[in-house]
Amino acid sequence: MSNYDSLWTEKFRPQLLDDLCISDDLKHLITGWGDQIPHLLFLGNAGVGKTTLARILVQNILKCDYLYINASDENGIDTIRNKVTGFVQTKSLDGNIKVVILDEADGLTIDGQKCLRNLMESYANTARFILTGNFKHKISNAIQSRCQSIDIQPSFKASVVRCLNILKTEGIETTPDQKKLVIGLVKKNFPDLRKCIGELQKHCISGEFHLKPTENTSELLNIIWNNILLKRGFESRKYLIENESIFNSDWDQLLVDLLNHTYIATIKDGMKKAMILTIADHLEKSSRVIDKEINFFACILNLELCSD
Repeated sequence: MSNYDSLWTEKFRPQLLDDLCISDDLKHLITGWGDQIPHLLFLGNAGVGKTTLARILVQNILKCDYLYINASDENGIDTIRNKVTGFVQTKSLDGNIKVVILDEADGLTIDGQKCLRNLMESYANTARFILTGNFKHKISNAIQSRCQSIDIQPSFKASVVRCLNILKTEGIETTPDQKKLVIGLVKKNFPDLRKCIGELQKHCISGEFHLKPTENTSELLNIIWNNILLKRGFESRKYLIENESIFNSDWDQLLVDLLNHTYIATIKDGMKKAMILTIADHLEKSSRVIDKEINFFACILNLELCSD
């Protein structure tokens, strides 16, 4: 087995519609289309199952010829003109419709989207398009109007059950207290089920489930806050690195906790607003940076400037 296949996110990727942690209403809608699906636009956060649902549709429900393109890598007009046009121009051998899956379609260029819009109209009788994306506003209104948009939102309860079933399948026993920790893990990463499963595997490397309960961070936040007001950011960084176990190295959650701590702090409104905006900015950056600890440290330094 390759290392890729050993990843739980791939090993336990749903293969059937019933395996997905989506609502029954959405499952009924999908099965109700039969082979007469419209052009579709699946929207939602990363890891909620948009691409998996698209693949299940073409492989197990429609059982049709399909072309898969990651539009974040191949996002230009040449991809649409050459690959997509060539695929939809020819009829399938069984007379069934063809489907083009454009994954991460919100990464398509403006010219690419214009070309795609024309193809969706010209070959509507023989081909369908399934687009996935995280950001609806990056997809043109012209394409949105030609698609049935569906927001993919997994069920929290079903996500917890799936994680517990994965542990059971892997032969990993959990106590009632550990099951509570699994629920907490899902809650922290929800709705990104892919991340939930990845984090679950990380805590089962030894063949047993090991996840320490998160300790109370109040004292830690008090120390960080006082250091910010006293402009001792370098001391804060050293303290945080030495005490990562207190917050399980979850720098994103620590930013959220720091924001809440700032919100209730007794400081001037102008200073409080500037600090909250600073923390919010670093929360947004945290999704794109390589080192979250450095991002948090930069946030502390910027908060010191706000306290002038």
